[in-house]
Amino acid sequence: MHPMNHHDDLMSIGTFARAVGLTPSALRFYDDCGALTPAHVDPATGYRYYSTRQETRARTLRRLRDAQIPLTDATAILDGTPDTARTLLHHHAHRARTTAQATQNAIDDLLAEHTPHPAHSARLDGAALASAVRQVAPATATGPTRDAHPALGAILLEIDTTEIRLAATDRYRLAVRALPATLHHGEPHTLLIPVEALQTAAAWALHHPHIDLDTDQTGSRLRHHDHTHPLPTLHTTFPDYRRILDDLPTPRQRLITDRAALQAALTTAHGPVTFHTAPDHLTLTSPDTPDHTQPALCTGPPTRLSFDPTVLLPALDTGLGPDTLLEITAPDLPVIVRSADQGSFTTLVMPVRA
Repeated sequence: MHPMNHHDDLMSIGTFARAVGLTPSALRFYDDCGALTPAHVDPATGYRYYSTRQETRARTLRRLRDAQIPLTDATAILDGTPDTARTLLHHHAHRARTTAQATQNAIDDLLAEHTPHPAHSARLDGAALASAVRQVAPATATGPTRDAHPALGAILLEIDTTEIRLAATDRYRLAVRALPATLHHGEPHTLLIPVEALQTAAAWALHHPHIDLDTDQTGSRLRHHDHTHPLPTLHTTFPDYRRILDDLPTPRQRLITDRAALQAALTTAHGPVTFHTAPDHLTLTSPDTPDHTQPALCTGPPTRLSFDPTVLLPALDTGLGPDTLLEITAPDLPVIVRSADQGSFTTLVMPVRA
């Protein structure tokens, strides 16, 4: 008589192995070790038979072994209390993380030993780079000015030991932003990158918590682990913006006012806008446009100066925070435009004659 006639819910070792995702040899091993004993063994043939009620234990045992948990601990998890199971699983999870990190560190060290270092390499935050490019890009030149002077259509990157400075100018505006960075290899150096290329690279960098800016004899690139983004460079001279900043006299007046209200007023203006400052307010006048007055905190003597809204607005648009700070020296000298609460970003805007 067939042995299964008396055990209708039993399966042969092959059928059970297929049902739970184990091999017959593994089932025999687990039987020998006492981890998964068959429901019935035919005394005449020695054939093992398993019950459907053993499928859950068999599948759990398979998952525990897939997780590289030793058989003794796997059996303790299966047969012990829930607290025992949780304790052992937490222990093995910690060990797995530690082992994986040690393995990754060893591989990283080996890769570093077998990977040539770039001549220059600096690390910075990807999102911070994207923000900085967004702020300085509006100051680059377009059209005939850029055609005649390609450097004005690019952004200068000055890589130093502890920071990277981005600068752009179209001769009417100058924008400078400093970012924290760490120079891993090489010496301080500069790169001049076309604005569109750097904007594309910044969009790529935005998705990475940190990036490396590498330069060697083959070119420059942004890198995040094994992923890279090329950076084409220009080999021409960028204006000496530091001399422009250094030559500015000490501001005679500082003006702090609401950035959004100022933006809205400039948007509706027709032609040049003249600023009239007073200790507690700012008045804007423009041809064919109603006068606009808004609260402001002004230090120094009252001043009257004019701006082209199409030049001043981008400087305001790229600022951060609710307030804008204008540092005024004279009606015919560049005005420093900052976010009142962010000193790492500076824009210079030239006034115009009304």
